[in-house]
Amino acid sequence: MRTMIVLALDCSASLCAACVYDAGGGIELGREVRDLGKGHAEHLMAVIDAALGKAGKTFAGLDAIAVSVGPGSFTGVRVGVSTARGLALALKIPAIGVTTLEALAAEAADGFPGRAVLAALDGGRGEIHAGLYDKHLKPLFGPAATSLEEAARLAKQADAVLAGTVAEAVAALGGSAEIGPVKATADIAVYARLAAGKGAGERPRPVYLRDADAKPQAGFVLPRTGS
Repeated sequence: MRTMIVLALDCSASLCAACVYDAGGGIELGREVRDLGKGHAEHLMAVIDAALGKAGKTFAGLDAIAVSVGPGSFTGVRVGVSTARGLALALKIPAIGVTTLEALAAEAADGFPGRAVLAALDGGRGEIHAGLYDKHLKPLFGPAATSLEEAARLAKQADAVLAGTVAEAVAALGGSAEIGPVKATADIAVYARLAAGKGAGERPRPVYLRDADAKPQAGFVLPRTGS
């Protein structure tokens, strides 16, 4: 029986990342990671091709697509999710969504086994996007928009390790003294590993915890006319 080969994609932050992962052996076969800031749509297919080439695989050899569904960059998340769903449809394989918060929590848990983890990201406009996970990585809270103070309270109550871009700010409010990865997204292989553990389910959808900054100007919207 052929092992499960997963292609993982992440465009939720500044990175445009892809990796090919052998879920049966728990082995990463190849990856390509580029720190773009913007322009994920223009580069993602080249990143995927590079990861497949390093792994010695083709699209026909894939069994599933994993993708970060956010929270994160509105444009990046949309690019990643739409690409994953398009490839899954064309290849007739499942696309599996993983949130950035659960991936960060899983990466933190690798360094602090047996501990709860609170993953928290800067959501802009004074908001924190947070998720609290128990020692088995089961969600206890979120993903949700909250405040630094509430995130610190949750972390202290659960004696949780902290992860994410605002982990140190949460720690400063008494949330915890132990901190894992302080970045906007997890390592790309973590997404592959978590997706393989989830298996097929509903099609991935972007996780947006606030409205997009860019909105249409109402004064320039043309009224609809009858046909």
